Amino acid sequence: MLVIKSIPAFNDNYIWLICNDENHCVVVDPGDAKPVIQFLEEHNLTLDAILVTHHHNDHIGGISELLRYQPKINVIGPKHDAVPSLTHSVEGGEQIEIFGERFMILDLPGHTHGHIGYVGDGKLFCGDVLFSAGCGRVFEGTAEQMYHSLQKLMRLPAETEIYCAHEYTASNLAFAMAVEPNNSQLRDYRDEVNRLRAANKSTIPSTLQKEKWINPFLRVAEPEVMKSVNNRTSSTDELSVFTALREWKNEF
Repeated sequence: MLVIKSIPAFNDNYIWLICNDENHCVVVDPGDAKPVIQFLEEHNLTLDAILVTHHHNDHIGGISELLRYQPKINVIGPKHDAVPSLTHSVEGGEQIEIFGERFMILDLPGHTHGHIGYVGDGKLFCGDVLFSAGCGRVFEGTAEQMYHSLQKLMRLPAETEIYCAHEYTASNLAFAMAVEPNNSQLRDYRDEVNRLRAANKSTIPSTLQKEKWINPFLRVAEPEVMKSVNNRTSSTDELSVFTALREWKNEF
């Protein structure tokens, strides 16, 4: 079983370290090199590779400095996103090995054209696609692409741990409560998250099962969610409901 460590960065980013029991690690989406290097040195870790989900600078900004710190390591990232310094370009359907565990590459367009995720060992590293109680903004792709990317994630095992790249949970829950105020599991989760954040503790990882209970973007077939957007769309098909939700969240 791999061990996952988090390194906070910027205002609300998480840089993830995937570690084995021999003090080696792989870093995911290193937007800033300095806290990564500090963590590696404090814990006597050797960096073996970098994984990238998409090209936004808060996910790749530290790569060049990490390559100066640890030359000749592999940099693995999306084939269809403009990420500099890649040594291995990957796309959906391919697999990579991380410390003896096989990770599948998932194409997850919507936030960017070429966004990917990595899933293996019961863990999903999904960048800016799925957040706890929310989903990523649609910057380069389409709402339809984002919807289908989330539907792809919905087919993963319910116990899959969700390692997203931002601590957006509390603000996402405020929106989720506006969408589905009668969801008792959502209210309970909001209270739990409030306690965690008051203690300056992370809300990540979540699990796919939890997100199916509380995340409005995964609950577009629920009657209360549909009703909440009936002033924004006359259609009740899931894609239309999702699109209306995403547009509402942009304004929220």
